[in-house]
Amino acid sequence: MHLRFACQPGCTKCCNVKGFVYITENDLQRMALYTGLSAKAFEKKYVVRFKQLLRLRKPRKSQCHFLLEGGCSVHEVKPVQCRLYPFWPELVEERLHWETERINCPGIGKGELIQIGEACEMASEMKSACPV
Repeated sequence: MHLRFACQPGCTKCCNVKGFVYITENDLQRMALYTGLSAKAFEKKYVVRFKQLLRLRKPRKSQCHFLLEGGCSVHEVKPVQCRLYPFWPELVEERLHWETERINCPGIGKGELIQIGEACEMASEMKSACPV
């Protein structure tokens, strides 16, 4: 089995999906450095921590503080969850879920062929980074 996927220029549909963006400690460090904040200041302003589980706070009128009209303002250091979309375990492990996600993601079904083994490796990284 193989999949096709290529991000489409200007698309931010994945950023507007309802839910939370979970981040790793490494994501927090990289994003803090990128935004010019200390890790502590970044966490206070943008992160909700539940013991070892971290997620970005949601602003009142959008899904993410870093999503601007032109796209992601932290694209170069975006969290694992964002970087790996749509190669999330629940989408890769069930062909029906992958096909259903095509409604939300115009990049699914386009681009180079991606072997299922490679897609599963990416999904595995997501499982270890964000065990939610």
